[in-house]
Amino acid sequence: MNGESTVPRTGAVVVFYNPDAACVERANRLAAIMHCVVVDNTPGVRPASELGLSDTVEYLPNGENVGIATAINQGVEALICDNFEVAILFDQDSEPPASLFTELPMVIGRANESGSRVALAGPVYDDARLRGVAPFVRFKWWRLERVAPEGDQPIDVDFLISSGSCINLRWWSSIGPMEDALFIDFVDLEWCVRAKHGGYRVLGVPWVRMRHELGGEPVRVLGRSYPMHGPLRHYYQFRNAVALMRRAYMPWTWKSTELIKLPARIVIYSVFPTQRWQHLEMALRGLCDGWRGRLGRYSQLP
Repeated sequence: MNGESTVPRTGAVVVFYNPDAACVERANRLAAIMHCVVVDNTPGVRPASELGLSDTVEYLPNGENVGIATAINQGVEALICDNFEVAILFDQDSEPPASLFTELPMVIGRANESGSRVALAGPVYDDARLRGVAPFVRFKWWRLERVAPEGDQPIDVDFLISSGSCINLRWWSSIGPMEDALFIDFVDLEWCVRAKHGGYRVLGVPWVRMRHELGGEPVRVLGRSYPMHGPLRHYYQFRNAVALMRRAYMPWTWKSTELIKLPARIVIYSVFPTQRWQHLEMALRGLCDGWRGRLGRYSQLP
């Protein structure tokens, strides 16, 4: 990538949920190179020292699972209070390359200097279990356009997954926080759509690659690998997909693709995993609750 730019003041947000020792070590390594906020959604409060977290980590234990959206919002607000300009988001098992910590903030820095309203920049994702390097994605009628992550210029895309992505905090208050009520699944997609609806750009950065496992252990269907989750996660997936499809600002191109995908997902999740009836039951419950607009944490729903 050509051109010099001042790297904006950058902090990291890592969301914990039942972390193991390797997750704690990754957070400590991250805190050694930048300010790191760890938001812990693990039920029950444990002190940072008991977990083995470094004193340099800003630790925010919730004592319960408040959802990925709320946890991200808490971490971002902590960085904003300390006058950070950029927030890089990570799952607890993310393995970012060293280049990510400078290259993504520099993309944001160049955008700010040029007057381009860039809300988010993110890397290429590499999941060896799911066909390796994932393309960037744009919404098209009845399908997703898969854009090869090539070249030395950022690529305009329609959404990026949250882990490894770099939020431009200059526009955070204008776009608004992640939606707490979604809890998990489609949180990053909804935020990206909202940002683009407001006239902001979402950029894939093809020269930065991050190893990241998308979803649980995959299953193979007709020669393709699909990430598999537990029944509760499938509840959130189906619920949030339907709830978002009912919203006017969500693009019809995305809605048309989901109309194709939802029946296929029901077949895959109810036929291939173990506990298939539980998967089917939770998927159907999610469809019903999404249509009714019942959001929030599943256990809190009436």
